[in-house]
Amino acid sequence: MPSTSLVAFLVRRYLRFDKTQPFISITAILAFLGVGVGVMVLIVAMAIMNGMNAEFEKKLFVMNYPLTLYATSYYGIEQKTLNALEQCFPHLRFSPYLQSQVVARFNGMLSGGMLFGVDIQKEVQINDILKKGLEGVNLQAFKQTPFNLVAGKGFKESLLLGNTRSVDLFFTKLEPTGFVLSPTMKRFSLKGFFESGLKAYDGSYLYTNIEALQAIRDLPEGVYDGVHIYSKHPMQDMEKIKQALKKIPNNGVDIEGWWQQNGNFFSAMALEKRALFIVLMLIILMASLNIISSLLMVVMNRRKEIALLLSLGATTKEIQKSFFTLGSVIGVGGIVLGVLLAFLVLWVLATFPIISLPADVYGIDKLPLDLSAVDFFSTLIGALVIVALSSHYPARKAASVDALSILRNE
Repeated sequence: MPSTSLVAFLVRRYLRFDKTQPFISITAILAFLGVGVGVMVLIVAMAIMNGMNAEFEKKLFVMNYPLTLYATSYYGIEQKTLNALEQCFPHLRFSPYLQSQVVARFNGMLSGGMLFGVDIQKEVQINDILKKGLEGVNLQAFKQTPFNLVAGKGFKESLLLGNTRSVDLFFTKLEPTGFVLSPTMKRFSLKGFFESGLKAYDGSYLYTNIEALQAIRDLPEGVYDGVHIYSKHPMQDMEKIKQALKKIPNNGVDIEGWWQQNGNFFSAMALEKRALFIVLMLIILMASLNIISSLLMVVMNRRKEIALLLSLGATTKEIQKSFFTLGSVIGVGGIVLGVLLAFLVLWVLATFPIISLPADVYGIDKLPLDLSAVDFFSTLIGALVIVALSSHYPARKAASVDALSILRNE
């Protein structure tokens, strides 16, 4: 009998439900289902982790800006430095800004925040969230009146502003009032509210015209605290700008990317993802133990058949291959089942609002899903390796059966 025919015959025979020894077949079925469930859970978990990660990246990409130039000296970033960069990188969008810490007051309530003075027409070109918050607002009119303000929804809620159209802001700059020095106070007109979905930003970020902060801080025109930069490829452009800054005269300027401003956060998420992958891979490992036990029970129960096959001319390699294939069929079948179930679950989660998230905590109300090819194939490869290792030992055990001893005694 050819080797492939013998292997196929034994696999089909031992895959049938054994009515005389049902526990063996039940163990194989549990192994099949266990591997399938483990693969399904792992793929779905990776898709959810990637989706959450991508959603946070998307929001932080906008609110932290792809790239940010900042001054490293008291003299700030001069207009001539900005002009030189705009000439070197015409494909990038630049938006200079001033910033100041402020305390807002309304009806006796106080709330701290960070106020950015920007050219509003340039800023909305690189910040879609701010642009959405200013829908219906005449940007030219906004710019002509310096002390206008755009705030986050969280800021509005913390001060209970309601339909109020103005708010007082206190600055760290001190002014003489009588015999004492008091913080500078200015009343700003509220023109709009933005909502990024990130509570820390919605509750503390404020935007006004750059002329307003120039007046309050007594700064000349053409000097900035930093420059927001929009780039589709920030990592590559960051290195190019660093090289350009070495050739452009400046008073001390450095650059950072959005991923550097949130490095600890994304490192923690990456660590959590790796830990989750390892833990869920252990589910597949546990299920594969049923493959080992099932195959070992088959070997013990079919010792006479194996011995007879060996005595009739079957080689140990054929026996080993037969049992390895048997374990692989159970394991790979479970993997295929897991993949199909995973895609079904992902489709259901993406199509129907089964799981809703608190928007004030996660910044989104729908569960984000994003299954990457790397995670998908890593899951498949990991599961296949576990199945192969689980099938190897019982197959070797079957091939090492002492045919002479078994036939003599039984």
